[in-house]
This record gives sequence, structure tokens and C-alpha cells, in this order.
Amino acid sequence: MKIYNHIDEFKKLDNAVVTIGTFDGVHLGHQKIIGKLVEEAAKINGETVILTFFPHPRMILHPEDHQLKLINNMTEKAALLSSLGVNHLIITPFTRDFSNLSPENYIKDILVDKIGTKTIIIGYDHRFGKDRRGSLKELQHFSNTFNYKVEEIPEQDINDVTVSSTKIREAILAGDVKTAHDFMGHPFSLTGKVIKGDQIGRTLGYPTANLFIEENYKLIPSDGIYAVEVYVKSNRNKNQIIGNPFYISTDDKLDTAEVQKFRGMAYIGHRPTINGMSQNIEVNIFDFADDIYHQHIQLDFLHFIRHDIKFENLEQLTAQLAKDKIAVEKIFVS
Repeated sequence: MKIYNHIDEFKKLDNAVVTIGTFDGVHLGHQKIIGKLVEEAAKINGETVILTFFPHPRMILHPEDHQLKLINNMTEKAALLSSLGVNHLIITPFTRDFSNLSPENYIKDILVDKIGTKTIIIGYDHRFGKDRRGSLKELQHFSNTFNYKVEEIPEQDINDVTVSSTKIREAILAGDVKTAHDFMGHPFSLTGKVIKGDQIGRTLGYPTANLFIEENYKLIPSDGIYAVEVYVKSNRNKNQIIGNPFYISTDDKLDTAEVQKFRGMAYIGHRPTINGMSQNIEVNIFDFADDIYHQHIQLDFLHFIRHDIKFENLEQLTAQLAKDKIAVEKIFVS
């Protein structure tokens, strides 16, 4: 998949099959739209194009609202879309000026003149242009003028999946990563840089990689212990190396480097036993001892184990961590 960080980088196509949206979570409802996109492109020997936006429109139109948290950062989203067979991803900087485009100018200037749209696939409730005035009606109205075809995914088809990004966010915030997985068809992921911690876990026999999440808009699950799969770049034992379609880099480009997958036990919380003040995200990677400071790793959340607890002392905490590891290991063999 080719990625463009501005629509001006994109070279107009002869036979573009296009859909538009934020696609946060790339969930089963989104996948239904993208599946139709790929299907239609195959019929006419076209190329699939997704037009998405960053920052999220709500961040620009409602800057006073700091409540919005996104399921994916842009590179996580790109990796997921690539795994679905999309040819081109255009990441359009969302600005006030862009939001003020009239529906007609949006269609002519962006979809037709810049992309070369021949078919557009949209969900039943898609809105675009100034004050979100554009809809299926406007797309159909201008279809003959600009020589493209419109296909709508009916409300019934989308609702059959009974999923939404809002439901997924609620599940993740509650720690219910299994339900989020079911809604999305893939695990919820956190990608971050490994930074130096105070190494208390090491003294307890459970060394952890401490993650710094660079995006302040990224959704973080509820505090607690989780079973996770951990993806780490590696050039060590080629026999162990696997390809992971969801592993991404930090520069809005797909990372084609091979990675290793490990099992692990993640902790999210404020470390109440040692009177911690800030939220930590740490992972104890099983059977792993490499130095990965300053590298980016990805955690795929599989199962919630327990809530964060304040223990009377480190001995009690260590005993509980032993039980937690057993519980995590059971998840992987069940």
C-alpha cells in the first residue's frame, strides 16, 4: 500500500475506486465497506483509494473538547488498512479551510480532479463538506456531471455487524479488550517507545519494558493486568522471525522489517503499592532478555486478567505477580 501525507502528493488515477472516512478502529463495519471497495476495484481493473484525515475532524472543529481518544494512531490504522488489500491511503491534513469546502467543491476539487474517482463507495450515513452538508444525495446529483458511479453500503448491511467505534472505545476503557477484539476482528494495539524505568520489576523477578505512548489522543485501556502478544523488531534468530501485518513504524510509513512475536504480561496503572503518581504502561515479555531501550514495540491486548490493586508490601505484590503470570499463560494454552 502506498501512503501519501497530503493529497498534493497523489498522482491522479485513471480508474480510482474510493471511500472516505476516519476508520478509527478499522472495525468489522469498516471492513464491510473496504471489502466492497476491493471487490468493485477488481471488477473494473481499478485501484482502491482510501481518503482519511488527520487530525481527526473533531480535534479541529471542537478544540475545547479534550475527551476524544482514538483507537488507532495513524500508523496503526495504515497497517490495518494495508492488511485488507488497499492500494492507496491518502492522509489529508484536516484544517478549518478544508472543512469549509462546499460539497460541490469537495467532489470536484478532491474526488474528481485530484484522485480521479470513477466509483465511490460510502456508508449509509456518510457526510462531508462545509457543515457536513454533503451526503449521498449530493454525490448522486453530481455523478453524471463528473462521470463517476456511487454505491452506498445500506444501513441494514452495516447494522448487521452491530458495531461502532464508540462501542469499541467503551469496551477498551472498561478493560474489556476481548469484546473490543470481537468488534474489530483484530486485537486492540498499543505502540510505544521503550524508555528507562526505575527497574523495580527487575528486582521482583519480573523485568518490564516501560512504554511511552507518544500520541496524547491515544486510547489507553483501564488500569490492570493483561495477557498480551508483543511484537519486537529483530535480526537475531531468523528461524524465529515472523511477519506481523499490524506492526508499524513511527513515520507514517508501513514498516516492512521482520519482527518477532512474544507472549507477555502487561500492566497499566499508577503502581499504588509504591505510591506511584503517574500512569505507567509496562510489559513483562516472557523468555526475553534483549536490550530494546529506545525501540518501538507493539502490544496486542488479548485478555483482561485483573484490576490494579494496592498491596501492603512488595512481597505480596511479587506473590500476586506469580499468580498473574500463571493466569496469563493459561490464556495462551486455552
